[in-house]
Amino acid sequence: MYAIIGAGPMGLCTARQLKKHGIDFVGFELHSDVGGLWDIDNPHSSMYQSAHLISSKGTTEFREFPMHAEVAPYPHHSEMRRYFRDYARQFRLYEHYQFDSRVLQVQREQDGWKLISERNGEQREWRFDGVLIANGTLHTPNLPRLPGNFSGELLHANAYKSADIFAGKRVLVVGCGNSACDIAVDAVHRAASVDLSVRRGYHFLPKFILGKPTDTFGGAIKLPRRLKQLVDGLLVRALVGKPSQYGLPDPDYRLYESHPVMNSLVLHHIGHGDIRPRGDITAVSGQSVTFANGEQAEYDLILMATGYKLDYPFIARDELNWPQDAGAPQLYLNVFHPEHDDLFMLGMVEASGLGWQGRDEQAELVALYIRQSRAGSPAAQALRHTIRAQASQRLDGGYRYLPLERMAYYVHKDSYRRRIAEHSAALRRELANDGALAAQGA
Repeated sequence: MYAIIGAGPMGLCTARQLKKHGIDFVGFELHSDVGGLWDIDNPHSSMYQSAHLISSKGTTEFREFPMHAEVAPYPHHSEMRRYFRDYARQFRLYEHYQFDSRVLQVQREQDGWKLISERNGEQREWRFDGVLIANGTLHTPNLPRLPGNFSGELLHANAYKSADIFAGKRVLVVGCGNSACDIAVDAVHRAASVDLSVRRGYHFLPKFILGKPTDTFGGAIKLPRRLKQLVDGLLVRALVGKPSQYGLPDPDYRLYESHPVMNSLVLHHIGHGDIRPRGDITAVSGQSVTFANGEQAEYDLILMATGYKLDYPFIARDELNWPQDAGAPQLYLNVFHPEHDDLFMLGMVEASGLGWQGRDEQAELVALYIRQSRAGSPAAQALRHTIRAQASQRLDGGYRYLPLERMAYYVHKDSYRRRIAEHSAALRRELANDGALAAQGA
């Protein structure tokens, strides 16, 4: 029996794959329903009312469970919540979950794992053969300290739900990731003024090119890495120009070496004066903020859109092979522990265009590995040898990703999916051969 922690997209496809391969499990979910952060009613969700998918539905959906044709190319979060609930009903996953259950502790024992959960104030101990952690990466805010004391309202994007909080206020949004830009655009329609504090340069991509989602282009012709960066960079330059033309810093790295900003409106509003770009913050006193160029401004509200930290409070850091100086656990394919074959990290992976299908392939590999390991499969033993030897290998496809904590678990989509597919194919071949031999024996 295995434990799955989380009932968001990653937890659900993990449950689907374990069930498909006949592996018994119990799922644990903190909220009362599935969907994870995509359920805005989940008190632990970082979702906000205006949020939509950043990637298009065709590149994001599960292959075996496509979204309805009438769903927009970039669906609203309410559509996504419905999608995951439908998915859970379709594959009868609800019956396997303990809802409203907080996992307090996961502790290794001599034989298996002890898991302590809490529900309605009552604790319960469980015993499992293995644990699959799938509780997501976007729930613990990264909140850097401001250089001084701010006397106005200060909050992290994790707490943002509605643009109503901006009504009549002078607003400073700190950060320039996808959420920061979405929220700044929201604020335009309610705030007295909106400024955007940007420390480093970003590549900006429009959501549509020639009427089609931007992430649907580029798959037909495979280009060498450097040529692809050059060609796509020139295309983006032709479509939107340089960030410096809008008063933003130009990036000092090539396209795809960090996650680009998919937003068609933030540059529009900057160009119309609705959003004012600002530099890094150097000092804060009362409601006054000083920026790197010496300019000062007064604000009523500062919203820190400064990302999230990996956080697994229910398990010891050492169990995850996570050195203090590393931005993320050191696991093969961001999944497999180099020393233990009963602990798996699901969903601790980011890649442009990976989508939930890529994560489903990750979950399928884990299910195949568990199944074939139980059977003493040579293919599973070979994979275990690879895991031990290559745990620290990063499948970056040759891209020089920025040395940032949020990029510590970033991979190159094609390289990652190709490696997943190779391992899964080897395990499936052996499974098919075993089935054929069994049929002959019968």
